[in-house]
Amino acid sequence: MVKLNKIYTRTGDGGESGLADGSRLPKHHPRFIAIGDVDETSSLIGVARLHAEAALDADLEAIQNDLFDLGADLATPDPRQKGALRIDPAQVEWLERRIDALNAELSPLRSFVLPAGDHAAAHLHVARAACRRAERSLAALAAMAGQHVSAGAGAYLNRLSDYLFVAARYANAQSGGDVLWTPGAGRKRT
Repeated sequence: MVKLNKIYTRTGDGGESGLADGSRLPKHHPRFIAIGDVDETSSLIGVARLHAEAALDADLEAIQNDLFDLGADLATPDPRQKGALRIDPAQVEWLERRIDALNAELSPLRSFVLPAGDHAAAHLHVARAACRRAERSLAALAAMAGQHVSAGAGAYLNRLSDYLFVAARYANAQSGGDVLWTPGAGRKRT
């Protein structure tokens, strides 16, 4: 159980921050960049929730909880750490089921979709872009020698960006449809 009695500790004033195992790294370390990108994704999902209808809002709340699990996973770098919270395959499978359920209600894509539409969709597209950045940060961390990233972490972010895309399309379908890319449209402007 998490217990936060005091919000500021002053322990990070020198440019380092602590991990779950008590070790400290510079705040610019790729592990903290990945954790921060995951946190930003969750925050942007929180904004999207302000505009989401009830079914999407319930999904997004569950996803925010999963993203905190993912942050805990990343904050515990030692793969041998007993009792460490890791992303479970069931969390990835749940995202896949939600993607399939939402996608079943959508017409097939015939063009690329511009990141626009109603309020919920636009915010979901912004969250999707941040999620893709988090995924790149995670991949960069995993590629570093001596840095462990759980297999579930990468799979979860990859599926989440797909979910956010489909959720944005679903939100747009409820309010007029996707905004589609028109190749070469700018060439016709005067």
